[in-house]
Amino acid sequence: MALPSAAQPGAVDSAWILQRLARPAPVSTPFVELRGSALLKEPLRIEGEYARLDDATLVRRVRTPYAETTTIRGDQATIVRGNRSPRTFALSRAPELAGLQASFGALLAGDAAALERDYRIQADGTRADWTLVLEPRAAAMAARVADITLRGRGAELRCIETRPVEGELQRTLLAGAARAAVEAGAGADHQALCREPGAAAR
Repeated sequence: MALPSAAQPGAVDSAWILQRLARPAPVSTPFVELRGSALLKEPLRIEGEYARLDDATLVRRVRTPYAETTTIRGDQATIVRGNRSPRTFALSRAPELAGLQASFGALLAGDAAALERDYRIQADGTRADWTLVLEPRAAAMAARVADITLRGRGAELRCIETRPVEGELQRTLLAGAARAAVEAGAGADHQALCREPGAAAR
């Protein structure tokens, strides 16, 4: 008979995970994202970098296949694409970006209180292979996003899987998983890199 998660050797809880994911600003990490669409034969692969410049500012820089910078600060987002003029709007108009700030920003800041305010949290796994599932509490975001699953090992967040209420799962590889995807190129198995269990964790 399988042991309950909490009784398994090396089992983790949300506090253990959040404590290890916290990074003082400034900090950055590469990402590789697959974005599906009914208009595309294959998912669009996007490469870039996330950067937390300070405690209030999260930046998403896309380098391939186009150039775009999204800066999220407070309750506003500003998007600059190519040579076009910047567009600034309230995060309330973009629940996905609000979710990014609330989840990824709060994780890097080590702000467990903010994360628990915005999401119902469930942790599972071991120090070498853990998951953290976030279910939105706010009705506006819950109408668009069913849940967000973070996957990692030790102190490394390797993947974020966002499951929309409608549409396809969106998978974003981070850190070592993103670097491995870039090295592998078009032949990268993004799902395997996202869910690859680690060796001994810190």
